[in-house]
Amino acid sequence: MLNKYARAFFSAIFRPIAQLLLRLGISPDVVTIVGTVGVAFGALWFYPRGDFLVGTLFITVFVFSDMLDGNMARLSGRSSTWGAYLDSTLDRVGDAAIFGGLVLYYAGKGDNFLMACLALACLVLGSVVSYAKARAEGLGMQANVGIAERADRLVAVLVTTGLVGWFLPEIVLTVVLTLLAVASFITVVQRMLMVRGQALATPFEG
Repeated sequence: MLNKYARAFFSAIFRPIAQLLLRLGISPDVVTIVGTVGVAFGALWFYPRGDFLVGTLFITVFVFSDMLDGNMARLSGRSSTWGAYLDSTLDRVGDAAIFGGLVLYYAGKGDNFLMACLALACLVLGSVVSYAKARAEGLGMQANVGIAERADRLVAVLVTTGLVGWFLPEIVLTVVLTLLAVASFITVVQRMLMVRGQALATPFEG
């Protein structure tokens, strides 16, 4: 949902920045890599220490590179299969770091077994959601369904974690992680059923 309605808005906002970076000779791939390193560092440094608000603000700055690099690629006419692959692969690294940082906090300083399990479930299921789509496309099928796309999961966990670090009670994050885990599981099932339907409708060629 957020992919559909927000990407065009933010692309327009970041267009001047993308143009400036291109004039400076910076490639979209560099922005992709720097953005991922920033997200991973922020998540794995601040979150395990319990600095949720500062960590979320730090991460958010680098998360926007996901739209900036794509904007740069389109403006420069250098959109490529490699760029798309790099961006998609490193997105998974950043997402894993965010939920991994929460796992480390609740398995350590936060001392909350339930929360550690929920964050781990979100990490694992989020990866499976992405894999289910990528594998389907690799087999020549589509799996563009689901109630928990990447952007939705990312915004939900970042906003909630930041606000919990500021003033909200921790129970709010518990509820959000639970909903994200359930929604991710449902999305995996939806994508599997969609692929199954396509597979059964396609004659097998041995």
